[in-house]
Amino acid sequence: MSLFDHLEELRSRVFYALIAVFIGVIVCFTFVNKIVALLEIPAQGVKFLQLAPGEYFFVSIKVAGYSGLLVSSPAILYQIVRFILPGLTRKEKRAIAPIVFGSSILFVLGIVFAYQLLIPAALNFFISYGGDVVEQFWSIDRYFEFVLLLLFSTGLAFQIPVIQALLALTGIVNSERMLAGWRYVVLGAVILGAVLTPSTDPMTQSLLAGAVGILYFGGIFLVKAMGK
Repeated sequence: MSLFDHLEELRSRVFYALIAVFIGVIVCFTFVNKIVALLEIPAQGVKFLQLAPGEYFFVSIKVAGYSGLLVSSPAILYQIVRFILPGLTRKEKRAIAPIVFGSSILFVLGIVFAYQLLIPAALNFFISYGGDVVEQFWSIDRYFEFVLLLLFSTGLAFQIPVIQALLALTGIVNSERMLAGWRYVVLGAVILGAVLTPSTDPMTQSLLAGAVGILYFGGIFLVKAMGK
């Protein structure tokens, strides 16, 4: 294919991916109240306030946007794979399916981990701290900004083993070099936990940093199993 044909193919793939995202957002917007109720569960006992006209409407759009992006992610991955597949060798084509599948599973596990552990730990810290001094009335916009950012940043952090596998397949690093730099990884995990968590409590940062460290060493075993 010529350069023009590649650009035309890329344009069509991006267009189909955007259509999938648009449909996902519209579908999620029709169920946005149920999604909001689900995301409010970790903050039991807290009352949410609408502090400005239309604040909940814009929160609904934001929640529908993130949820639609999540729902349409299989279609986005499909378009990406269809675009890069013709340029891969037979060996690389055999490796792409497990990588895409593993990436999807890890992203979902990251969201579940954040919803089940990180968010409740952070909220319990904030609710208990000063709970006998101030009433717990929170801005609904700030709450969902906190929750959505933590969910998706954790999902992205769970992609570490996939990145390690890709680096090993391309020959950039091997399992021995990954293991040799474990001290820097531990430091990086702590820094990453502090950067990715929108809260400042040590519990949330420690949980995410520990998960990142476990994922990294799990990625080393994966690379070792691949013969790299």
